[in-house]
Amino acid sequence: MSASTKTQTLAALQVRPVCHVIDGRLVGSERSADVIDPATGQPFGRCPQASPDQLDAAVAAARRAQPAWAARPLAERRNCLHRLADAILAHEPELAALITLEQGKPLKDAHAEVARAASQIRLLTELVIETEVVRDDARGRVELRYRPLGVVGAITPWNMPLVLSVPKIAHALYTGNVIVLKPSPYAPLATLRLGELAHDLFPPGVLNVLAGDHALGQHISEHPGIDKISFTGSIATGKRVMASAAGTLKRVTLELGGNDAAIVLDDVDPEAIAPKLFAGAFVNCGQVCMAIKRLYVHADIYEPLVDALGRIARATRVGNGFDPDVQLGPVQNLAQFKIVQDILDDTRRAGARFVAGGHALEGGQGYFIEPTIVADITEGTRLVDEEPFGPVLPVIRFTDVDDALSRANSTRFGLGGSVWSRNVERAAAIAARLEAGTAWVNHHVGADAQVPFGGAKQSGRGREYGKAGLREYMEEMAVFIPSSRL
Repeated sequence: MSASTKTQTLAALQVRPVCHVIDGRLVGSERSADVIDPATGQPFGRCPQASPDQLDAAVAAARRAQPAWAARPLAERRNCLHRLADAILAHEPELAALITLEQGKPLKDAHAEVARAASQIRLLTELVIETEVVRDDARGRVELRYRPLGVVGAITPWNMPLVLSVPKIAHALYTGNVIVLKPSPYAPLATLRLGELAHDLFPPGVLNVLAGDHALGQHISEHPGIDKISFTGSIATGKRVMASAAGTLKRVTLELGGNDAAIVLDDVDPEAIAPKLFAGAFVNCGQVCMAIKRLYVHADIYEPLVDALGRIARATRVGNGFDPDVQLGPVQNLAQFKIVQDILDDTRRAGARFVAGGHALEGGQGYFIEPTIVADITEGTRLVDEEPFGPVLPVIRFTDVDDALSRANSTRFGLGGSVWSRNVERAAAIAARLEAGTAWVNHHVGADAQVPFGGAKQSGRGREYGKAGLREYMEEMAVFIPSSRL
């Protein structure tokens, strides 16, 4: 089934090239670029590259469409988004195959991504932002009302193409905004196909999807016709987005990188929790902003847990995502592949112990790196201090919990973190001291569409999901109403 799905998808790309969606129309561009299959390192399709004029046209169409879209009753906007969720599920096999081709993850994980994208729409649209009463007394009534900002520019990364694009669409459209969305040039096709499926589900101009390089992203951030930027990606790029948006004082939401710490206390069973920790670190080949990137383990259970993790890593099958037996795919692009290799080289020079992995897979095709467990390492190395964003996990020894917390918090990152213990109350108290936007107990990775998510420190600005996330797409307005008439 996997092989035939891949063949059918490749054939469809030859017959029907993907297009931008601008003002409700499917359009191409004079320029196009290769899209690389990370499992082979070779191009498998072409992607149109939007020009500045096409961006201007999309923004103009969005501005024309926004007032009428905002005037629609909330229930109508919700129904339109539910139809989008239905379309996503109806085309799940095609969208999943595109994700595996361009992103590399196993096909079953791509199917899960598509299903989750659809469910996020339904969960978000169960929430309602209502007028809040701040005061109602003899002095009068004061209300907080929320209205849409206007045109949202959204820029998404390559690690989870649909699951990070669809919520931005849902946040924006549900709250009465319209959107111009740009996917990563490394993995644009599934998002462009989503735009094609949705182009006639909304009025023209409400949903625009344009592909392009990083220069197009800068144009979106700077564009005077865009009122808000929602960006997910690296800290370095997030800073550039924020600087570009400053010229027009756009509202900005940034969900940026993480170097999440997991702290494992001395009362756990190493064999029991090793699979959960491995999954939290190596999900999507370690290419998840909220994955475990640093594992702090109490000295009393350090060696048994390191050994258990090493055995899991060595038994994990890495390969082409269309192989049904594969558990981890490749690193998504050549640039990131080289970064991970450089970090591995630095780790060897530091004298750390490689318990499992540590090398690119032999064979020369694709961007595959063995699942790697590194022990006897500490702060001051790139692997611990930076975010490798690949299948590599450092395991760090500690003896004092306060010391482990201090080390976990001594970083510019602050996306997520977790604490693992049989004593849930103790673990929760420790987790609450993590300097992060999200903390888990006996679990790691996972965002709930009805719970705000975002980063502390340099891991982000603002929130997405939940009512707080929806409000990020709206302007808060205080309305003072007197208690007596003139």
